[in-house]
Amino acid sequence: MLGLLINEMEQKEIEYLLKRELEELLFDLEDSRIDQKMKEAMRVRYHKLFQLLRRVVNEQECLKYMPKQTENL
Repeated sequence: MLGLLINEMEQKEIEYLLKRELEELLFDLEDSRIDQKMKEAMRVRYHKLFQLLRRVVNEQECLKYMPKQTENL
């Protein structure tokens, strides 16, 4: 297990970066021009980033980015 000591400003920056990346992945997953193999890699990345987001935001914020249990995620 690793620990990370960050200040509030750094936490907000990490939160912003993770949210922006998750939103971009969600947008790209809806794109029909992207093949399924690439989308599967994007889904794996989404789940990893979501796990990181869970560590820096509260539960209400997590719900906005909760992976859907649909075919898209």
